Amino acid sequence: MRKPYRDTADGVMLWVRLQPGARQTALGGLREDAAGQVWWEIKVTAPPEDGKANAALIKLLAKTLRQPKRAIEIVTGQSAREKTLRVQGDIKDIQTIATAFFAEQPVSE
Repeated sequence: MRKPYRDTADGVMLWVRLQPGARQTALGGLREDAAGQVWWEIKVTAPPEDGKANAALIKLLAKTLRQPKRAIEIVTGQSAREKTLRVQGDIKDIQTIATAFFAEQPVSE
């Protein structure tokens, strides 16, 4: 199964496609782009202004992955929908949660 993350020495790198200003906050499915990159689609109700959507994304991921907010950093894509995030923490814990969630998600194109 393709996944929207890869392991690092101290956690994972996670690829997210964010939809700010959505009707409701939700963890979506997986989508593969033309280049073969798999993205985790996530919606937040926060608007894309003054970092509000990014803050909402980090809060949601912290809760979902059971990591403190300070352990999650947007590496690229601060002002873009497609973002790369670094999640620091126990790799096995993060993998267990992610694998359980993504196992139920088909990858769409």
